[in-house]
Amino acid sequence: MFLIIFLIFQNSYFQNIKGYDTPADEGGSITLEWKIKEEFLSDTNPIKFFEIYRKEKEKEFINVGFVLSQYNTYEDKGLIDGKDYYYQIWAIREKDTLKSEIIGPIYSKAQWFNTNRLNVLIITIILFVVFLYYIEKAKKGEKLFVRKIAGLDAIDDAVGRATEMGRPILFSFGLGVITDVVTIAALSILSKIAKKCAEYGTRLLIPNYDPIVMAAAQETVKEAYLEANRPDLYKESDITYLTSDQFGYAAGCDGIILREKPGAIFWQGYFFAESLILAETGHSVGAIQIAGTTAITQLPFFIAACDYTLIGEEMFAASCYLKPEPHMLGSLKGEDFLKAIILVIFVVSTLIATLAVIFKDFTFINNLFQFINNIFTVK
Repeated sequence: MFLIIFLIFQNSYFQNIKGYDTPADEGGSITLEWKIKEEFLSDTNPIKFFEIYRKEKEKEFINVGFVLSQYNTYEDKGLIDGKDYYYQIWAIREKDTLKSEIIGPIYSKAQWFNTNRLNVLIITIILFVVFLYYIEKAKKGEKLFVRKIAGLDAIDDAVGRATEMGRPILFSFGLGVITDVVTIAALSILSKIAKKCAEYGTRLLIPNYDPIVMAAAQETVKEAYLEANRPDLYKESDITYLTSDQFGYAAGCDGIILREKPGAIFWQGYFFAESLILAETGHSVGAIQIAGTTAITQLPFFIAACDYTLIGEEMFAASCYLKPEPHMLGSLKGEDFLKAIILVIFVVSTLIATLAVIFKDFTFINNLFQFINNIFTVK
């Protein structure tokens, strides 16, 4: 229950003055509401703004803020929970000032639950239920359909082609850093490629833009070679740091491509303006190229210059696609199911919104649209 105090005086300039603990918040806030009596509203002596005064017990009032004349509410923040406060509202008019009676004591407190975000709780519960359902299905061994991703299916062919040609393989994370999700996703793809390279005895070159990514790549490749029982083929010197300069890195990669002439090149990570420079150089030496990035602006260049391209979320599905595991597979299927539901909601909402505009007199359609809008609005 909130502490609400109503003070209405027969001779007061104000009416319906109330102060209360702000509902559904983390505490430290008190909300004030008021209204000026009609007889004190005048066009010749209009109200310019309201000043809010606050005091603690046995202390003087201090000005804590103001609101323009068209507003009649104020939220006082930064208070100490459980402490009593008193308020007075001043209506500053053109010629004089109207003062309200003192209201209080009022204190703030934190609420256990933010009712304004009930929709977030419901949606979160639905997410958990869907994910757990598909994870349990995956654990039971039930077959869950995952569509084919051509770029990931082509990894074996690309590594095999480079091996038959007697050429090395080049892998690049682009300009991504280890905190980028796409870089972490690229590490799982690298693990698959490194294991195949170890099995076939193919040299793997990894020039790096970031030294921390280089260290992660070294550990990933070393572990993959151990899994393939070929740790003797691992060469740390083939996983190098070039530079943290954008076009310096591009020039370094191009130099390696022209000198080593790799049979397969993997561009997996985050790329910027250097994407076409890199892919075009790889194309010039006849390498099969498989690119993958979440950088929307660079996707057209990779699609034009590379043989295969992983687009957006296909990168994030790579680890599950290459090595299906119940938790990852269930999460992937749950995510796809929820995307389908969200798409249906968008289509239905758009249709209802269109009908609400066309048939403005139909209250039911307008109320339905407003209800759907409130469900998906985070307050």
